[in-house]
Amino acid sequence: MAEESVARPFYTVLVLALVCSALVAGTAVGLRPFQEANRKVDQQKNILRAAGLFNPEEKVVVQFQRLIQPRLVDLTTGRFVDQTMQDAVKLEEKRTLTRDEDPAGLFQLERYVPVYLVRQENGYGQIILPLRGKGLWSTMYAYVALDADLNTIRGISFYEHGETPGLGGEIENPSWQAGWQGKRVYDADDAVVLQVVKSGKTDGVSAEHRIDGISGATMTGNGVSAMLQFWFGENGFGPLLQTLQHQGGLNERSKT
Repeated sequence: MAEESVARPFYTVLVLALVCSALVAGTAVGLRPFQEANRKVDQQKNILRAAGLFNPEEKVVVQFQRLIQPRLVDLTTGRFVDQTMQDAVKLEEKRTLTRDEDPAGLFQLERYVPVYLVRQENGYGQIILPLRGKGLWSTMYAYVALDADLNTIRGISFYEHGETPGLGGEIENPSWQAGWQGKRVYDADDAVVLQVVKSGKTDGVSAEHRIDGISGATMTGNGVSAMLQFWFGENGFGPLLQTLQHQGGLNERSKT
């Protein structure tokens, strides 16, 4: 009887732990569809914000479906492919980047990447590109929207990062992001010249290619500049943008 009374609390705790584990696991599985749905809505909201189209008075999903046309890009060819966005999940082909190829600190690069076209009456008016790159403490994620000239920034939305609050974390400040509007990525020789420059400096960069840095966040700004160099260069979206330029820009008849 003494042995039974000693062991009983341990069995009780064990059973209780198993029941609680089952409840937590079941809750996690049950909530996963809702979490995925919320993540998708948040992604769509940031895409719309980058393009300056987000309307808080209208459902995000409705806006997105009405205004945005997703496409899939093969980064190795710089051309759109016919696979649907769902098919893209199955195309997990990646390659390891060399040090010279990798200013943004990505290490690996997927072959197929989704981009987003903004519908307008006579074709498409903007293209929205997903960017990512290393900052001081984290990988920064953003969407950047280019006008139909495929060079002028319409807007940007940094939506995920782990940079220092009040310093590098200011990359998500709408006031700072507003300073990107109207800046140009490429110069007359199609070189990527857009960069973040320390606040109050010019570093020989013209105003149309210069984004004022955030005070006290030089390393984060350097990471943003490196991210731009990569994604608008030959290993990122550069070939796609060049192909679109040669075929007349963004319109319904462009087949790349």
